[in-house]
Amino acid sequence: MSPSNPFDKLSYNAAHALCLAALRAKGYRPSNRYIVFQVLPHTLGLGPEVWRVLDLCHNRRNLGEYEGLLEIDERLVTDLIATTERVSQALQSAGLT
Repeated sequence: MSPSNPFDKLSYNAAHALCLAALRAKGYRPSNRYIVFQVLPHTLGLGPEVWRVLDLCHNRRNLGEYEGLLEIDERLVTDLIATTERVSQALQSAGLT
């Protein structure tokens, strides 16, 4: 299985869904995808190490979606999965699930 398959279909979408859930639990309904990552320090108290991975993944996702350039390495997928797990744990710890 190529790294782009789990990245695009599972990992990135899971990370986005969890971040969106955190924002919605705070009463907000964002109008764009990116904002859910930008506000993670406020919604779940997660630091820049989480934000940087999700920012990179969002940019790579956009290149794939809009320009057909999806170059994802296994390290990025591994980092994204670990980051998504941190978001999930923070969501549970905050009692938002």
